[in-house]
Amino acid sequence: LEPIYAKSVFFWLAEKKARRSGSPDMDLNHLVTIGLFGAKRAPLSSSDIEYFRAHGVDDNLADIITQLAKQKPADPYKFIADAVAKLGGGVAGSSKDAPSKPAPNKSAEKPAAKVEPKAKAVAPKAAAPPRAGAPAPGSDLEAQIKAVGDEIRAVKEKLKGQGLSGKDINAHGDVTSLVAKLSELKAAGAGDAPAETPAAKPAAKAEAKEKAKKEKEKKPAATSTAVSKNPAKGGGVAIKKADDVPEWYSEVIMKAQLIEQYPVKGCFILRPWAYKLWEQIQGWFDAKIKEMEVENCYFPMFIPKCYMEKESDHLDDFAPELAMVTKFGNQEIEEPVAIRPTSETAMYAAYSNWVQSHRDLPIKLNQWCSVVRWEVKQTTPFLRTREFLWQEGHTAFADKASAEKEVLEILDLYGRVYEELLAIPVVRGTKTKAETFPGADYTTTVEAFIPATGRAIQGATSHHLGQNFSKMFGITFQDPKDPTGKVFEHAHQNSWGLTQRTIGVMVMVHGDDKGLVLPPRVAGIQVVIVPLGIKATSTDTEKTQLAEVSMNYYMQLKQAGVRVHLDDDSTNSPGWKFNHWEMKGVPLRMELGPMDIQKGEFVMAKRHILDPKAAKVTGKHASMVADVQRTLEDIHNAMYEGALKERDDRIATIDEWKDFSPNLNSGKLVMVPFCGDKECEEKMKDKSKEEAQDVEVAGGLKMGAKSLCVPHEAKYKKACPSKCIYPDCHLGNVQRTLFGRSY
Repeated sequence: LEPIYAKSVFFWLAEKKARRSGSPDMDLNHLVTIGLFGAKRAPLSSSDIEYFRAHGVDDNLADIITQLAKQKPADPYKFIADAVAKLGGGVAGSSKDAPSKPAPNKSAEKPAAKVEPKAKAVAPKAAAPPRAGAPAPGSDLEAQIKAVGDEIRAVKEKLKGQGLSGKDINAHGDVTSLVAKLSELKAAGAGDAPAETPAAKPAAKAEAKEKAKKEKEKKPAATSTAVSKNPAKGGGVAIKKADDVPEWYSEVIMKAQLIEQYPVKGCFILRPWAYKLWEQIQGWFDAKIKEMEVENCYFPMFIPKCYMEKESDHLDDFAPELAMVTKFGNQEIEEPVAIRPTSETAMYAAYSNWVQSHRDLPIKLNQWCSVVRWEVKQTTPFLRTREFLWQEGHTAFADKASAEKEVLEILDLYGRVYEELLAIPVVRGTKTKAETFPGADYTTTVEAFIPATGRAIQGATSHHLGQNFSKMFGITFQDPKDPTGKVFEHAHQNSWGLTQRTIGVMVMVHGDDKGLVLPPRVAGIQVVIVPLGIKATSTDTEKTQLAEVSMNYYMQLKQAGVRVHLDDDSTNSPGWKFNHWEMKGVPLRMELGPMDIQKGEFVMAKRHILDPKAAKVTGKHASMVADVQRTLEDIHNAMYEGALKERDDRIATIDEWKDFSPNLNSGKLVMVPFCGDKECEEKMKDKSKEEAQDVEVAGGLKMGAKSLCVPHEAKYKKACPSKCIYPDCHLGNVQRTLFGRSY
């Protein structure tokens, strides 16, 4: 619906009630935002309802606006006329009471100001009793209503099975026609209801008030909970991060427009705002590996089962989450194929054909793709999903030293993705045997920390596969040192991968009670310019100058390589824009008004600082680009330093088991002496889980601890005892190992 049309509708609704109550005119922009574009603000919050009431619009008309937003009917005037007619006892379907549709070429303001309803449909002062219009039980009308209701549900289930969801189902022609039919039947039932006598109205109203009062007294806790889940005035999220991290996370990624739900469990739609983040990560990393002479390629997503079975350990590890294609149409596939959970087995059969001589090595290939792991555990967007985006690199070398050198080079790049792009500190290290990738000689990892839950999360892994896969797939070459040419060597291989989990970790670490907080180097939009300060008394010269300077700032920043957006949309107020871009996490907001232009300066608000006053700094017109670039750099450094301090404060170095669980339960990671034995690690996991059962645990989950890595950095290896921390262990080869609860 065009904005002109929408404003006329809402002006008409507001005017009908406002004339009766003598209240001031409503803010049409506010109504349009809430009523027409319900996707932004649905359902209406308690503050929205209060806004309507303050301007003389009662619950009945507010409900009409809500339904209009949800259903978006083809003829909203008829929809409103029908609804108002039901309230006032008029004739349903009459459009006489609706404003005429304004001409499309007129301005938005003029049609709205001239709209005059031709007939009055007065809303009742109190709603009718709930069952006043209900058809008698067992009547033909009741049976018809039930039949249509059942038909609507059946159609919706059918459409859901076809892959549609939410708004698409509700907007489908089959559904809307049945809903219209149901409304007509219900309206007919309401029309047959006996009229309420004037004497009964005050009594009914008083009875309703008394009942509501008693319900409130009975359920104070429930009322409190409901209120706390409404978005706070001024924007932000309803659920505080400190109160419930999983619910906060779910709310933020939806409100910030990162994801949308999808009918297949464990799968989610990545919206453009999320994909912009992935593109920044992808672009940076892709450029770095190309400097290492890695080439991009693409292999099929279907993997023959015979390939998977060549490496039994590999298959056993992925078997529980392996998705198989067993038929097409109505025919069974002769040899079922797996949808790739990873591509080692798919790629290495080709490598064996390509490699004959040491001159064919090294092979350095990478592919950007999605993989499917049919998780049976609880799925969480970005962190654990059935299908996810990633890159996977697969390389083969003639000598072990070159392969091992690359493993650490890739690991360092992964660390830099987190530190230099996402402003998140990580620990680089080697996994214990219990956590090593199936079929690998060893696995290296970068481990991040989520302070809000006290849990670690694996950021990315780089595996040295040794010659395990090359022996299985026959990736061999003639030994150049053998003069006979009869000796063959197996290639030394690596594989390494980084996933969209990076986005989820970033949200968890940096997000706050206003929504997302994006680090500047990865943000799709780094700076948003919000012109403001225009009043009714502002001159045309001031308006023109503000528009010109704002555009000039935008062009200068864009030419300087800053990802910038100019929000000069006059539909929404500056306050609404502030809340919108704060929720989406844009690192820096520039505020510019006529007074700022006169002073030769502008205001910058840093998103990562919650206090609105502390977040603001002033920039100069003459050095605008330099001021913005410097501030973006300051934001990244401040975010990284803050996350680093919080992480380091939560790593405890301990030597005895008596200190293990208390530190773990307080939401810390622990650096301990550990032998590396699989059985010993399993016992530590069980014992730490057992010791958590009767105590309060930070983050709430009373799970056992697992090894995260043996850190590479020297600062983590200081003064390591010779005995493993587990009391009953007497094995040697003890190293400082990082343990913690983990995602």
